[in-house]
Amino acid sequence: MTNQFLGNLFIISAASGTGKTSLVKEILAHNKDISISISHTTRLARLAEIEGKDYFFVTERKFKEMQADEAFFESAECHGSFYGTSKESINQIREAGKDIILEIDWQGAVSIKAIFPEAVSIFILPPSMEKLEERLRARGQDSEQTIIKRLAAARSEMSHIEKFDYVTINDDFDDALKQLQAIILAERLKTNSQMKTHYQLINQLTKQP
Repeated sequence: MTNQFLGNLFIISAASGTGKTSLVKEILAHNKDISISISHTTRLARLAEIEGKDYFFVTERKFKEMQADEAFFESAECHGSFYGTSKESINQIREAGKDIILEIDWQGAVSIKAIFPEAVSIFILPPSMEKLEERLRARGQDSEQTIIKRLAAARSEMSHIEKFDYVTINDDFDDALKQLQAIILAERLKTNSQMKTHYQLINQLTKQP
């Protein structure tokens, strides 16, 4: 039976190389009651990425067909590839009463917040530009030209952090993970969320005999 209450919607954004994906994977590993929205993208799969788990990899033609069919809540071009957030996947998870994470860029975050004002947005910063460059080079996935472009794009992306509800800095991975988990827990403990999650108990405790 479908839960009559919608799950929480968490948006997590960061510049490429900040460690966002690794942090989100760790959150999912320790929180069985939270899911991630799997985006559609036109970029090629990276080493170890799995279709339907990391992304839905589609051709640009297919992506544009989905855009025309209004299948996305938001879509954007980033580093020469297109990304989109499926309406169907988000609605199904939230309507089942489960929390969901959207791992998207700042433009997508703004678009989603316009549709879902109740969504909780989080931006992850690197400890420095030097550290960000070091992490991008350590991945060994990009050419020198691509790394230069990503660093320039990172400065632009990070200039929009005032649009987010929370900001954390990924200097130490474990500390950043604890901060993200604390944000998720705090949102779940808000009165409105607790009244939805534990409505039967609260009703029993508060109704007059």
